[in-house]
Amino acid sequence: MHELVNRRFHIESYGCTYNHADTQKLICIAMRQGCVQVPPDEAEVVIINSCTVVAATERTMLRRLKAFEDKEVIITGCMPVVQKERIIEAFPRTRILMPDEIYAAYPWKGMMLSPAVGVMQVGPGCMGACTYCITRFARGRMKSIPVETIVKEIEHLARAGAAEVQLTGQDLSAYGMDCGTDLAVLLEAIDACEADVRVRVGMMNPATVLPILDRLVGAFRSEKIFSFAHLPVQAGSDRVLQDMNRGYTAAEYCRVVDAFRRGIPDIRISTDFIVGFPTETDADFKDTLSILRVTCPTKVNITRFSVREGTPAAGLRDLPDHVKKDRSRALTAAAAAISDRHNERLMGEEFDVVVTEQKKEGSVIARSSGYENIVIKEELPFGSKCRVKITGHHRHYLIGNPL
Repeated sequence: MHELVNRRFHIESYGCTYNHADTQKLICIAMRQGCVQVPPDEAEVVIINSCTVVAATERTMLRRLKAFEDKEVIITGCMPVVQKERIIEAFPRTRILMPDEIYAAYPWKGMMLSPAVGVMQVGPGCMGACTYCITRFARGRMKSIPVETIVKEIEHLARAGAAEVQLTGQDLSAYGMDCGTDLAVLLEAIDACEADVRVRVGMMNPATVLPILDRLVGAFRSEKIFSFAHLPVQAGSDRVLQDMNRGYTAAEYCRVVDAFRRGIPDIRISTDFIVGFPTETDADFKDTLSILRVTCPTKVNITRFSVREGTPAAGLRDLPDHVKKDRSRALTAAAAAISDRHNERLMGEEFDVVVTEQKKEGSVIARSSGYENIVIKEELPFGSKCRVKITGHHRHYLIGNPL
């Protein structure tokens, strides 16, 4: 970290919540060593915390490196771990900073992302072997942080002002599989802790949810856990799921969703889809549309398949771009219709919320127990709690008036 001593620096962060937590650590390290954060045109050194999950993101990373060729550049995150040679070949003056170097200099796992939102890393890596995924090569196998450490850091974040803490990892439901515990045990420990905070559980692979399903649903009933489950399905066809090596069937995915909804009737389900996987046929895509309409998730992320060098799926024949685009548009339209119906049903409803963020002057963002994204057109203090009535909605957020 000798490059970050008494320097003016600019930092850019891409990718997942885990990466953004690492970015906050880098900022702390740099400032502790006498550095000052400045706009890019004033910087002596530029840090890129990279993501390379899909080809489009990789291209963005390369464009950002090109934009700062006239400056001293440090790149960290997933890209230098799995594509180090490509970076060095294209930008030989760029300094590579491996994520482990960040953790050695800043071992604490909890960070504040904003005045009222903290993030807690439960450990890097996953236990899966998805055939399309390059991130698992970057982060490796699951390395869980002890339950006691996570609970203590959440309590620390709460004392620092966090009203919301986001648990983050590549696969939250794989937590503890490497050390004899599990996510349900962790959530039960968080429920019993002293922190006055609400916790958002990050992405969970249905394959690692299934062995702990009943206990996990029980743990989600805690008032300290947002009623929000991010469960990526990726495809609705069993054949494609097998080709992806996801480790579950479409029926098993539906069983997971049903169990959460039976145990927690107001829970919100978020999911992810990959469209245009190389072996996906028109019939397979119809199965994907079907599982979307059956499970009715209210938050959907859709990604067009892109080849990631070195993954098993890279050896398959890619589908034409126009096929991926057509399927992506069809799935997006179906997901939008579900979201719009959900939001319309909430008109006139009342929620107890906590204020967590501000994106624009004159308004704040609050979260309900179901992690609804609610815009309040007043400036309220971070962490404050109130009751709101839903008076309007857009596709990705609700509008609430304080009562």
